[in-house]
Parts: sequence; C-alpha cells; structure tokens
Amino acid sequence: MAFPQAAADAQGARRRLALILPLGLSLGLGCAPSARGETAGAQPVPSAPLSSAAEALDQSLSPECRVPGSKLYTLARLKAVKAALKEKRPVRVLSIGSSSAGLGASASYPVKLENALEQALPDVQVNVEARGLPGEVASGAGERLRSMVAEIEPDLVVWQVGTNDALARVDIEAFGEALEDTVRWVKSHDIDIVLIDPVFTESLAQDAYYTQMVRTVQDVARREAVPLVHRYAAMRYLSTRNGTEAHMLGRHFRLNDLGLRCMAEHATRAITLSLLQPDAAKADQKTDPKTGSGKTDSAQTDSTKTDPARTGTPGPAPQSGPRQP
Repeated sequence: MAFPQAAADAQGARRRLALILPLGLSLGLGCAPSARGETAGAQPVPSAPLSSAAEALDQSLSPECRVPGSKLYTLARLKAVKAALKEKRPVRVLSIGSSSAGLGASASYPVKLENALEQALPDVQVNVEARGLPGEVASGAGERLRSMVAEIEPDLVVWQVGTNDALARVDIEAFGEALEDTVRWVKSHDIDIVLIDPVFTESLAQDAYYTQMVRTVQDVARREAVPLVHRYAAMRYLSTRNGTEAHMLGRHFRLNDLGLRCMAEHATRAITLSLLQPDAAKADQKTDPKTGSGKTDSAQTDSTKTDPARTGTPGPAPQSGPRQP
C-alpha cells in the first residue's frame, strides 16, 4: 500500500533501487552509497560537523519526513536480510518495542513499515510481525524475544527501545546491559537487528537522564555494529523546522499518524542503505601495495569518530538523578 503523501518520492526511490538492488545483489551488494551518514560499520558519520542549514535533506523521504542523513541513521551490515534477498525468499521482520509497534488497523506502524519496505525493495515480499507491548521495557522485551524468535524465525528484528525505560526510570546502566545482552543474543543466532532510539519531546529536551538514555542506545548500537535509527535527532529536527513537536507527537509520548509514517520511512531508509554496505572482508581489509597483505582500516574503528553529538543528540552526561517527566 502506498502513502499518498509520499507517492511521488516513493516512485523515484523505487526506480533508483530497482536499478541499484539487482546490480548490488549480483555483486554481493558490495557498492556503498556515498551519502552523508552512511558507514561500513556502525560509526556515526561525518568527520566535520555541519549546520542543519548547510546539510542537504534526504530527498528519498516524503517532504514531511525529510531530515539530513547524519540526523537520521547510523548504518551497519545486514547479513541475514541480504541472504534472504539472494535466496529470493520473503524477508521476515519482527517488530518489537512500544505499543506503536503492536497489532492494529491498516494505519498502524507495522503496516506502514511493511509497505515502506516493499516499496523500497522492488519485487521483494516483506512480512512484518508485530509483537510490541504497551509500556514494555528493554529487559522484559529481551526475555520475550527468546520465544518470539523461536516462533517467527525472523531475518531482522526492528526494536524501538529506550522511551519506556526512561519513563519508568530504569537504571541506565542496567538498561544498557539488558539491551546489549539482547542485541548480542540476536546476533549470535544469525539474525539482524536495527535499533530505534527514544522519541523526542520538548518537555525532556534538557533532561540529562533522558538524553543519556538516548546516548546509551547509540553506544550499544556502535559497540555491537548494528544499524540505528536516530529517531530522537530526527524528531527534534522536524519539530524545530515545523515549530512544534505536535507535528509528529501526540499525547503520552505516542507518535501521531504522521510520526508513525515518518518512523516507518526512516527505518526503511536505514535498512535499505545498510543493505548496500560492503561485505566485511571488503570493508575491513585493505591491501598493502608494498607487501600485498591485508590490513585493518583503523579509521573505521577510531573511537574518536563516535561522538554522539555528531548524530544530533543533545544534552550533557547526567549529573543528577532522573526527574518525573
């Protein structure tokens, strides 16, 4: 199903991917795009900070959802999804997280995500299974995920994470450990995972605890080299551009219809661009012209390039305990 607001842009994106994807698959999807915000690993992107005004918006998104790439995603390889595409079988996606990931009508986020992925991946069937629960925190989702994976056998898990933990005042260190343990467990079963960090709301923009929760999700994504949708930074950018967070956010931290559509588009963008990341051997090794031997590209593992500020997430490290939103 198409999004009327995004029809023209979606058609353009489909045409581009229709040209790129078959070629990429035949080459092992070895060509990496050069757009800002795209890396072979999970490194947050550009080497030099750019102002929002100077950085181009991602034109593949519908006009209401357009943000610069560095405020939208951090990319990493998706081996399981790529394998499903090569085998020409349906891609199974498990969506977990807040209630917006739960079962619903045709306007629900999982349906929007499924439609957006099928538009972006020509001739590919995508099946999104939604198992989100209202108010569920990371530790609970991690425990449930074991049985869900056994039942659904997904190629990809898309996880909205952090918002409920922040509202429940979960200890940040415990949250980070639970999230990292689950991400590692998913990866150990040869399943890809994409993280979506917390929603942005003006009421918590200066809350050190909340922004540290956002940074913790970013840190786990970086350490585990998994794609991340920078929902916080993207929503902040869109809220600033439109003058109010009501542009995307409804009551009680729930995204409105536009917010859900934008999140589906943003997640799809992170997934499809991650599929174009080079294979590990090609990305991590460079041939020494003198010896002919391979060597690791240290630039890709340079921790100095992982400053969360470059992803658009504001706020200092927490100096005090959480406060009630």
